[in-house]
Amino acid sequence: MGEFVREQLPDSVSYYESEGLTLQRGTKWRTTSCNFHGGSDSMRVNTVTGAFVCMAGCGARGGDVLAYHRAAHGMGFVEAAKALGAYREDGRDHKTSNKPAPVPARALLEVAAFELTVCAMVLSDALEGNLTDDDFDRFRDAASRVIYVAEVANA
Repeated sequence: MGEFVREQLPDSVSYYESEGLTLQRGTKWRTTSCNFHGGSDSMRVNTVTGAFVCMAGCGARGGDVLAYHRAAHGMGFVEAAKALGAYREDGRDHKTSNKPAPVPARALLEVAAFELTVCAMVLSDALEGNLTDDDFDRFRDAASRVIYVAEVANA
């Protein structure tokens, strides 16, 4: 028989961002869109507990990221806990699976923005006739990273 381990649930901000939600800046409660009814800026998320509630009245609400995951993906308790790495079976941590942790969307955007800035700077130097072999190599690396980020985001 397995055991639910609440401490192994992902942190709220990373989880909601990995679900494609953009949390507006704030303190404990942050506003985001409600994927349950498609409402823009109608759901509030507690960054400490993971609780969520739709303020538009669609009825979406829950006490943590596990409740959100269950509702959003139509899963039962154990199935959702396993998917989030918070379920221990027969003394083993479920988190030891080979499945990589999702990368938060914000981190992907930051990498892409930085690498696109590098590409723009190298192209600017090239237009002025100041392109070195090292610059070209850096441009190729940056472009490869942008392509990789795009592939990860679309996966």
